[in-house]
Amino acid sequence: MRLQRECPCGSSETYDACCGRLHRQAAQAGTALELMRSRYAAYAVGDLDHIFRTWHPRTRPDDLEPDPSLTWTGLKILGAGEDWVEFVASYDRGGRAGQRHERSVFERRGGRWVYVGEDVGEDVTAGA
Repeated sequence: MRLQRECPCGSSETYDACCGRLHRQAAQAGTALELMRSRYAAYAVGDLDHIFRTWHPRTRPDDLEPDPSLTWTGLKILGAGEDWVEFVASYDRGGRAGQRHERSVFERRGGRWVYVGEDVGEDVTAGA
């Protein structure tokens, strides 16, 4: 029997039933919030292809480089609207805990939700 791990997005569902199906392209995000959660989970599991695929071509970088010193450790949704999501993502970088506060903006393009950009708050590192 295969072990079903919890999805990193914090939904309490299994990864395969939640964001994993979006990462495998077996389903598309129905809302900006669902896409944002799947993007966070993709960063957490190292699926940069999903990040690239779901980033608006006008605003995405030419390529994405993983940061091996960074581990995403938790996600808290602060608010969401039709085309935006505000959240705090917790991480560990080289043994130091921190948080990223962001308000992400999304739009529908060709019937699919894509990430357009961010209104970044400050990164807060513990002990700084």
